Amino acid sequence: MYKNLHSWRVDIQQAIHIQNNLRRNIILDNNLAKIHRVAGVDVAFFDIWAICAICVLEYPGLNLIETVYARSRVSFPYVPGLLTFREGPVVLRAFQRLKNKPDLVIFDGQGICHPRRMGIATHMGIFMNIPTIGCAKSHLYGVYKMPESKKGAYSFIYDRSTGEILGVVLRTRINIRPLFVSCGYKVSLKQAMKLVLEFCPKYRIPQPIRCAHQLAEITKGHLLS
Repeated sequence: MYKNLHSWRVDIQQAIHIQNNLRRNIILDNNLAKIHRVAGVDVAFFDIWAICAICVLEYPGLNLIETVYARSRVSFPYVPGLLTFREGPVVLRAFQRLKNKPDLVIFDGQGICHPRRMGIATHMGIFMNIPTIGCAKSHLYGVYKMPESKKGAYSFIYDRSTGEILGVVLRTRINIRPLFVSCGYKVSLKQAMKLVLEFCPKYRIPQPIRCAHQLAEITKGHLLS
């Protein structure tokens, strides 16, 4: 289901080198065919373990059709900008258990809004050759102005040094904290914004990610009990 592009057993400098090399493989054009299934991915941690939960929903109805999870030992330290090296192995393990391959995957994390343009959505999109969107709850990189408070309002996130547009700060609910949305792989920013808003009919967090987060926390609770 995916290409083994590099080892996950690397040190910090090797991880940075891998990100810089993978950057040349980024595709941001809208290559989405008709979407029938969308998956949300979330990773939770406890002790030495990482748990990845994936929820697959049909589109456009957003009805849940499959859930899977996987866990693995964490083998990489917590380093901002390199979180994929903590989460990537367990994400791939969970994806191998899916029976319904998604047409699009939305990650609780960054896409190209990253110092080396290689957030988890972009990294995993390249690895699995699946269109992806990064949708983070917090800011990692770039400069922006806060958008208006109405739903659908947004402002661009720019690279301070180059002026490149890296993503958007997007309001998905009125008077609620915005999300940080960026292209992952094979999805344009315009399409990413449109889809994230569609995935938020009731809540601030897109339904696929919200479902995956709930599953990850439930699974974590069962493993701890």
